[in-house]
Amino acid sequence: MAAADNSKAGEDKAAAPAQPSLRTVVGASAAGTTFEWYDFFVFGSLTTVISKVFFTGLPEAAGYIAALALFGAGFFFRPIGALVFGRIGDRVGRKGAFLFTVVLMGVATVAIGLLPTYSQVGLISPALLVLMRILQGFALGGEYGGAAIYVAEHAPDNGRGRATSWVQTSAAFGLFAALFVILITRLVVGHYFGPDAFDAWGWRIPFLFSAGLLFVSIFMRVKLNESPTFAKLKEEGQASTAPFAEAFGQWKNMKLVILALCAVMSAQGAVWYTTFFYSQTFLDKFLKVAPETINLVLMIVTAVSAVFYVVFGALSDRVGRKPVMLFGMTLMLVAYFPGFHMLAQFANPALAEAQARTPVVISADPADCSLQFDPVGKKVFVSSCDVARSILANAGVSYDNQRAAPGTPAVVKVGDVTIASRSAAGLPAAEVKAVRADVETEVKAALAAAGYPAKADPARFNMAGVLGVMMVFVIAATALFGPIAACLVELFPTRVRYTAMSLPYHIGTGWIGGFVPFFAYAIVIGVGNIYSGLWYPFAFTLLSVVTCILFLPETRGRRLDA
Repeated sequence: MAAADNSKAGEDKAAAPAQPSLRTVVGASAAGTTFEWYDFFVFGSLTTVISKVFFTGLPEAAGYIAALALFGAGFFFRPIGALVFGRIGDRVGRKGAFLFTVVLMGVATVAIGLLPTYSQVGLISPALLVLMRILQGFALGGEYGGAAIYVAEHAPDNGRGRATSWVQTSAAFGLFAALFVILITRLVVGHYFGPDAFDAWGWRIPFLFSAGLLFVSIFMRVKLNESPTFAKLKEEGQASTAPFAEAFGQWKNMKLVILALCAVMSAQGAVWYTTFFYSQTFLDKFLKVAPETINLVLMIVTAVSAVFYVVFGALSDRVGRKPVMLFGMTLMLVAYFPGFHMLAQFANPALAEAQARTPVVISADPADCSLQFDPVGKKVFVSSCDVARSILANAGVSYDNQRAAPGTPAVVKVGDVTIASRSAAGLPAAEVKAVRADVETEVKAALAAAGYPAKADPARFNMAGVLGVMMVFVIAATALFGPIAACLVELFPTRVRYTAMSLPYHIGTGWIGGFVPFFAYAIVIGVGNIYSGLWYPFAFTLLSVVTCILFLPETRGRRLDA
């Protein structure tokens, strides 16, 4: 009888799927997530080109804001994807949920590379682009939570921070890959087909490159088994049958969702996307640095950041999640304004010198000035004040606003030179463009005479200084992001972990972080100071610092099956 039992046990053991090593689990999860981040970040890194290709009918500033809003639209749908795939992950399993997300992301990204342009099919083009961007955001909403939870549920209690930090590095690897492919494509296409070829058709190549990444991602993830923690829960019949009701309908879980959002994810979204995306907008649109130089800077700091995710994740295993994350968000809170001022000094010193020597003022009737905040890109801002504001914003020039008498047309004052702006209200599109061009010619001539550079001078670009400032941002972002996966996984119970964790994560990174470039750029145009957009991420970071200090418990070492 004993022999028979032993024989049966041996057969069961042989029939059970062999559990992959932690190294395999981490590698497959991080690699698949890297490819998803690549797909998502290619769009963000090509915002300037996207605005030209798909929003040709809009003025430059409006087209750029529309492209930034579309970049954010992908983030807007991430919480929805988090809810859908979170429910699947908590009811059916972790593996199936995040296997499907990588397929959906890859298909949507390749499709963007095949879309017709605005000049070819008109409004159908941006409509299709919006649809693909929504699918990208929906897919990514289910990806991160699944990968982080899958790794955490395989990792030992005392090494969870280090193990999950490799999932965090996937964002760095994905962004680096996107920047690298874009840079190589720019150089190769520009060399063989001319400087305008990349904007005409070369931009499609980084999107089409995703087809190969999709195949590799599927191949790696198919080989994985279900996480042991969830498998045990399901075997015992304890898996949740109503994840939404448990996660959001029970206060004991809902308060953790709110805490995760306010104490951690508000800062995460603000800090990370300011560091790696709004810095690109700032260097490009305001400091007029060459795109190739911006790509190089971001590639360097992104590559270095990959190391720090693991360093800070491992450190959180020793000293705790809370102090490491609090250090990161506090460092960025202190660095926002002085850091971006230093970026201007190092990247375009001529602009900083001209601004100090010859300040610019717009004198206008406040009633004539709009915020120029239009997420859908349909409204045209054509008052004399709005024309002047958009011209200066596109030139990367800060200005002060001076109140003028009611009904007075706006004027731009560059030192002692005064340029009258003009209203284009009620004029046909062609005449609106002509009015803007006339005013812009006069304003740019006055700016040039005052020493304002049209572009950053490569000879005066201080690479060491720019990299030094960016590294401060990177340390802040990685100290905050490195331990986050472990902290969030440990914060929530296994039954609703996928659903409850994914929602605050994607609200923070999607709705707060993803819209940083959009809101910050719109604020700059409205206020006039190129640094004023930083108040948006500053406010959310401050919220997290205060909430983290007062309410966030330490989670290091918690058992996930307790």
